[in-house]
Amino acid sequence: MRWLWLLTWLLPWPGAAGAAGDASPLPVAEVAPGVFVHAGVHGEASAENLGSIANVGFIVGERCVAVIDSGGSRAAGMRLLAALRKVSALPVCYVINTHMHPDHVFGNAAFVAEAAGATVVGHAKLAAALTARERGYLERIRQELGEAAAGTRVVLPTMTVSDTKEIDLGGRTLLLRAWPTAHTDNDLSVFDRSTRTLFAGDLLFVERIPSIDGSLRGWLKVLAELRRPEPAYVVAGHGEAGANWPQAVTRLHEYLSLVLDQTRAAIRAGRTIQQAVAEVGASERGRWQLFDDYHRRNVTAAFAELEWED
Repeated sequence: MRWLWLLTWLLPWPGAAGAAGDASPLPVAEVAPGVFVHAGVHGEASAENLGSIANVGFIVGERCVAVIDSGGSRAAGMRLLAALRKVSALPVCYVINTHMHPDHVFGNAAFVAEAAGATVVGHAKLAAALTARERGYLERIRQELGEAAAGTRVVLPTMTVSDTKEIDLGGRTLLLRAWPTAHTDNDLSVFDRSTRTLFAGDLLFVERIPSIDGSLRGWLKVLAELRRPEPAYVVAGHGEAGANWPQAVTRLHEYLSLVLDQTRAAIRAGRTIQQAVAEVGASERGRWQLFDDYHRRNVTAAFAELEWED
């Protein structure tokens, strides 16, 4: 199966020329029968990559198609839609967002415009999270993408999940699960019962350092639950997990546990937050991509969460 994933890197990347007006298909790989994934790049959103830094994909049923995360801009969403149209002419019935971060939701605008009738699905807390951050998210993407951000906007879910919900694509059932606060307070996973493929969203990071935007303790608890029902293949939010997903979960658990334990120790030793940020998890440098961009803020978030725990 690994060769299918590597195919995403061998296919030509559509250049930034034309930006939002260029709907050349994103490269995708069929990682399981009827399950297609585009592998995002390890980097920050830019005009060059159009915000395509997260893994996104779609699942084809007998009646319709579900998109799982739509990309980091309307332009990226249009390219994902073009890739989908190379595979299937079936209508897009659902656009499912795994959480609120722009690299996963800003392609929604492309599907709302071009796939009329598609239902946007998210965690019960997704709408509130997006509404609260809308202005800041839009300002940032305009700074990062410039003219390539044209048409990008926040599209709120019209169907929400507070616990679990099943949706039918025709001969194919997807199990949606809303999680307690972990990576964010609105994480949602998608499990394809037909192939036992799990779209974990940013509950799972591989190679790229995770970002704590919810609860460190909650995330560690959720990682223990991701194994049920046991998936055969996992699509992480960033990086390749695939059939070797247990190792990826273990590695992420190790990092988060280290941040938890060392931050607690720093607090108990009377260290300041500045001292903790400088010291906690220093041994992890070199083991994660974008470490210097996110690790310090992870320690800051951990310190704030743990400072007043019993």
